[in-house]
Amino acid sequence: MTTPRRRRHPVLTHLPFGLVMAVVVLGLVRIPLYHWRQGTVLIGAALILAAALRALLRDDQAGLIAIRGRGVDVLTYAGFGVCVTAVAMTIQGFSLEH
Repeated sequence: MTTPRRRRHPVLTHLPFGLVMAVVVLGLVRIPLYHWRQGTVLIGAALILAAALRALLRDDQAGLIAIRGRGVDVLTYAGFGVCVTAVAMTIQGFSLEH
């Protein structure tokens, strides 16, 4: 006899995606306030957060951050996150003010 598997509440399934999007929104708020470097680093951090959550959570817990296989998702999110953060940190002399 098998026991039925407990289903998670639908809101909890989308919580990882919501956390990632909250960090992205913070970054997008910082960019037009002339803190473009901080905003861009926050967006890169959101991608790294998505990679960490995808690595730690099971497929049924990951919700909308699960796109492909776990390894592909983690490598893609982490790679893009590191690239975005590195570019934001290395740009010199750029200003949004004209």
